[in-house]
Amino acid sequence: MRTLVLLALAGFLAQLVDGSLGMAYGVTSTTLLLLIGTNPAAASATVHLAEIGTTLASGVAHWRLGNVDWKVVGRIALPGAVGAFAGATFLSGLSTEVAKPVMSAILLALGLYLLVRFTAWGVSTRSLGRPVRRRFLIPLGLFGGFVDATGGGGWGPVGTPALLASGRMEPRKVIGSIDTSEFIVALAASLGFLVGLGSAGVNPGWAVALLVGGVAAAPVAAWIVRVFPPRVLGSAVGGLILLTNTRTILTSDWVTVSDPVRTAVYALVWLLWAAAVAWSVRAHLADRRACAVDRTRQSPEAVPAEE
Repeated sequence: MRTLVLLALAGFLAQLVDGSLGMAYGVTSTTLLLLIGTNPAAASATVHLAEIGTTLASGVAHWRLGNVDWKVVGRIALPGAVGAFAGATFLSGLSTEVAKPVMSAILLALGLYLLVRFTAWGVSTRSLGRPVRRRFLIPLGLFGGFVDATGGGGWGPVGTPALLASGRMEPRKVIGSIDTSEFIVALAASLGFLVGLGSAGVNPGWAVALLVGGVAAAPVAAWIVRVFPPRVLGSAVGGLILLTNTRTILTSDWVTVSDPVRTAVYALVWLLWAAAVAWSVRAHLADRRACAVDRTRQSPEAVPAEE
């Protein structure tokens, strides 16, 4: 019973982060399942089974709050489903230890770019509203779905920064669209695991516990992304990508560093992230004050009444 309660709490927190930042549900939940002794394939299968419900609830919540671009969802979901099914069916037993550092290095650079871009310049309105091209979304969906199925999570970490970096969508629209399309990806991955693994190792009770916690958090997370300033949200996403992939690289076999050095690097990234978010909040408040002053100046002055 205690394990189920902890899993429900983990599902709630994971969905709260995923629904508001567009990533981390699969990574967080899979990590917890691995810590309690589940093998990687079964852990990924259990999480994706729970994600069928959590992503559906999250998608509905984002849709009701206007956070979804359905054209993007339609163009990225099907390739994502193909990639997820292929990864779950044929590659769930293949170690991703070699591929993970390479992907993490790419995401690390992209996360740093996002952190600098949103912190220093905010959201550019020059490209917002322009359609995201199909030739960009199809390979992105294939790759993101493949990584998501084989790594126990990755749809958000791959799709969210790539769409944010395009500069054509507001952060809340990116997050809402990625979370909504993940329902199709989770469904395809679950079908792939069912074909490749059957029900071996999958604990339905754990999946239900994760599902209950995630469904409870979905509307809260959708509200958070609706009211968060885009500049602050972009800095938060960039910092999360930076921190997550720094840890992946430093704990891989490709890099050998001592514990004190690793701790110092983590502390530096945390400080950089906190400083970036604080700067973005300050800049957002300054922009809001400037807009208020402009509206006051543009409003017609009161004309004194004639005596």
